[in-house]
Amino acid sequence: MRQPVENIEPPTLPRSMRDPEARAVRRAMLDLPHIMPLAKFAADLRVRHNIEVPDFDPLDGGIRSRILFLKEKPGPMTSTSRSGRVGSGFISRDNDDPTAEATFLFMQAAGIPRDDTLMWNVVPGWNGTRKITRQELIEGVAEVRNLMKLLPDIEVVVLVGKKAARAEPLLEGTGVIIRHSLHNSPLVRASRPEEWARIPAVWGEAYSKITHKLA
Repeated sequence: MRQPVENIEPPTLPRSMRDPEARAVRRAMLDLPHIMPLAKFAADLRVRHNIEVPDFDPLDGGIRSRILFLKEKPGPMTSTSRSGRVGSGFISRDNDDPTAEATFLFMQAAGIPRDDTLMWNVVPGWNGTRKITRQELIEGVAEVRNLMKLLPDIEVVVLVGKKAARAEPLLEGTGVIIRHSLHNSPLVRASRPEEWARIPAVWGEAYSKITHKLA
């Protein structure tokens, strides 16, 4: 018998979304109270921008999150429509790719509880390329303001990567603490390995600024 979705325990190892059953369980969780408003937000983006927008991961904190990790653009393993190896349909540290695996391990190393976190991208949709045009960046940054309206408990936003940093002006004056981080992709690891290895410490320092941590 399948475990009730609200009682699903987070995986202890990275890349668990390679399992179709794991992906099915996450989809079944999208109507839970902590994630439903964000699922509706993603659905609205799909309609208004006519692009494939992955869902937020229901095993993260959802609207109860205290710290938002805002990255640049979804990768191919978030996509359910790509040819070949099918992606998860979620922005998740559990996705089957190197960047997600690094995220999973860095969160563990930083000691950041999953229930306190939410992950998203400044450019919310995947369109078949990792390249980011000026127009999609402008449109995506504007959507960050709409997202923040759904996240009343966010205290810290970590802007992961140079493109994500473009959202900073929208966050100024909101009362959230803003921190910057290198992107944790393999490309950054290859070009700046020592700084890449320090990313967990940067994330941990950002999390230390939260004053009302979940029990």
